[in-house]
Amino acid sequence: MELVKGFKEYTGEEADRRQRVKGILAETFKRYGFELAETPILEYEEFVRGLNAGDEAVSDVFKLRDKGKRNLALRYEFTFQLKRLMKNKKLPYKRYQIGEVFRDEPTSSTRFRQFTQCDVDVIGSTIKDEAEILALTNEALNKLGINSVILINNRKLLNEILDEQKIKEDDKEQVLREIDKIDKLGEREVKINLKKLKADNLLSILKNSEDYFKKYDSYKEIEELKEYCSYYNVKVFFSPTIVRGLSYYNGSVFEVKAEKMKETIAAGGSYKFDNVQCTGISFGIERLLLLANVKLEKKEILMISLGKDKEAIKLAQRLRSKGKNIILFFGKPTKALDFANSKKINEVIFVGKEEVDKGKYKIRDMKTGKESWGKM
Repeated sequence: MELVKGFKEYTGEEADRRQRVKGILAETFKRYGFELAETPILEYEEFVRGLNAGDEAVSDVFKLRDKGKRNLALRYEFTFQLKRLMKNKKLPYKRYQIGEVFRDEPTSSTRFRQFTQCDVDVIGSTIKDEAEILALTNEALNKLGINSVILINNRKLLNEILDEQKIKEDDKEQVLREIDKIDKLGEREVKINLKKLKADNLLSILKNSEDYFKKYDSYKEIEELKEYCSYYNVKVFFSPTIVRGLSYYNGSVFEVKAEKMKETIAAGGSYKFDNVQCTGISFGIERLLLLANVKLEKKEILMISLGKDKEAIKLAQRLRSKGKNIILFFGKPTKALDFANSKKINEVIFVGKEEVDKGKYKIRDMKTGKESWGKM
């Protein structure tokens, strides 16, 4: 049976690498004081859509109905669920979450319909929290062996420029959405779309050097964020075309790029829920895995029972109690050794009559062929 398009299965070493990457991210999140949260995959469609129904990501939600004819939807991200999680929490509330999200959208080699998202958010935040989140991001990516660049911008600054250019209030969100598509569609097509909104002059403005933007009042927030990032020895770069597609962003926005991938590997920004300022960033596991250089920590041992099942089971349990990962194999040695090679298992233990009589078990190093003995 074929998989549904845009969905994947993970087994063996690939699944282990995913777990390792998640573990590195979770360890880093905890080190910065974020606590774990888990939320439902399924929500009421109205709650999922919220006030952002026009956003591209929201328009791609998977919709369904239950037997009670309720309109439901799969979560497309974690951020909107914070509206519920933040209730009655002492601020600042710092949470992280790792889990599956779903989008009914076109697929590619780096874009799936089900993917694992890893989020950190601070409810009740300031620019100081934004800097710490970018420091956390930098640390996590360094641990994963990923060379990255952090790009920042500010929605207030963009709105200030839109006001200066006298862009109609009703057109502002659409103008920002068009600018956000530059990486996907290219400058030429975006300029055509902006022309329809009488905003094509914006691209030439956004091409100016950073010094040009210092005349805008909101640029002060860019300077403050840069200053606090410098305290963490984290370098960030101002990029005036960074917008982020979701309309709830109201301040700083960030995107993280890597040398070997066109797509963004982490992104986020600041937003307001229930009049409380918040900030956060999200990592996509699937893209990180294409770039990560991580070593798997597992070390498995294959134990072959040569007609001595009782003794092999007891020995396996004793070694497991000492923290060893034991795969028990009942059958012919040739099949067992083929199995060990296919799984890249380097250590094999034999338990047969000779071993039981000696009170010792034989250990073979599959790389060198050398054999040694251990006490039963």
